[in-house]
Amino acid sequence: MGSILGLSGYGLGKNNTPLQSEPLKSVEKTIRAVQEHLFPEGSKIPSAKSMNATQFLMETIVHSSYDRDIRDFVIEGAKELEIREKGKFVLLSDVQKEQALRAYEETRYGSNWLARIMTLTMEGIFSDPIYGANVKEAGWKALGSYGGLPRPTTRYIEV
Repeated sequence: MGSILGLSGYGLGKNNTPLQSEPLKSVEKTIRAVQEHLFPEGSKIPSAKSMNATQFLMETIVHSSYDRDIRDFVIEGAKELEIREKGKFVLLSDVQKEQALRAYEETRYGSNWLARIMTLTMEGIFSDPIYGANVKEAGWKALGSYGGLPRPTTRYIEV
């Protein structure tokens, strides 16, 4: 149920106006592939896929309170990665993705972009489950830690 409700505001900002949803949708597969490469299945920390990390990232950066410059940076960084990989990043093998990401990381822009994607992904994995990620508190359980109290009672506050 959380995913159905969570998508109701997807791509919408304050007053339900489109908030760069088309540019974001155009890079969603690339961002998902990067997140799933950075946080793969089978490690001690839950995977990006199992924690709904891409949905969390998308909903977070389109929220009306999120910094527009950072939102643009996330979108443009994904586009840059796809340009560097001739539009084929999502199709690369794990070894090729690792090589591509290491090469991108060698650039200042790429290094900053990957750090931002890593941060947003970790925020999802370790956030309160009310935000649609950290499914069944698996992120917290993996660390033997739990979120703070009081816990949030609503997803976001509109600004």
